[in-house]
Amino acid sequence: MEDQNDKAPEQGLMEHLTELRDRLMWIVLVILVAFLILFAFSENIFSFVAEPLLAQMPKGTSMIATGVTSPFLVPLKLALLLSVLLTIPHTLHQLWAFVAPGLYKHEKRLAVPLLTSSVLLFYCGIAFAHFIILPILFNFFLGVTPKGVEVMTDIGQYLDFVIAIFFAFGLAFEIPVATFLLIAAGATTPKRLAEKRPYIIVGAFVIGMLITPPDVISQTLLALPMLFLFEAGLLMARIFLKERIARTEADAAETDYEIVEEGTGFQSEAEVDKMFDEMERREAENDRSRDKS
Repeated sequence: MEDQNDKAPEQGLMEHLTELRDRLMWIVLVILVAFLILFAFSENIFSFVAEPLLAQMPKGTSMIATGVTSPFLVPLKLALLLSVLLTIPHTLHQLWAFVAPGLYKHEKRLAVPLLTSSVLLFYCGIAFAHFIILPILFNFFLGVTPKGVEVMTDIGQYLDFVIAIFFAFGLAFEIPVATFLLIAAGATTPKRLAEKRPYIIVGAFVIGMLITPPDVISQTLLALPMLFLFEAGLLMARIFLKERIARTEADAAETDYEIVEEGTGFQSEAEVDKMFDEMERREAENDRSRDKS
């Protein structure tokens, strides 16, 4: 009953739409301001993003621009993407301020740390990809370049490649949050997830194959952190959700004991056993009747 009083007074539909419009305008305005600031340094930003490849390229080689507008549009695209990424905390704050009045107090207590950790993990995934994964990838790719082939990567293709890598690792680093939420919602338990670990290992490599560029190295370098983060999510859930896990396991044990099948009148294990005993008794009577005849 106390949780119901935690909600703010209800607003009308037009008030909700007006508030949503205002908050969306603030989101777009902040992104636009960030874009204008970053665009002034777009060349330096692109040089920083391209550093993992430039550091591995042979002397005398450089990146190229095959499109007429690429030298202008590629840094612009990067500045716009970076402005969206850097303003994620403000965007989430605006969205949170819009939905928070309709949440209960215990939901707010759970949502705030999850949103914060989600943003931090996403940034950590991008940083991990830039400082660790990309140098390893480019060192491998350039190391297997056939003789007589000069590496001169197009800046547009390079940007598309690193964006795919950044988003793949950013999303992969959200696995602990997803695991925590599944367990917190009572959908599963750490024990059940641990039992399905072989399937999760296969799934991690399949996901790595689907969301990274088509090479085994990228797939493996994404799958291994995903497995580590999955284990981290299980550990965090065991530490912070002990009561929730206990309730879920108790409910699961009760559900496993009771057999509920639609279309039958048997709702418990005892009734099912009784049915089979009756069937065996009738079969025995039929056998005796055939022996007498």
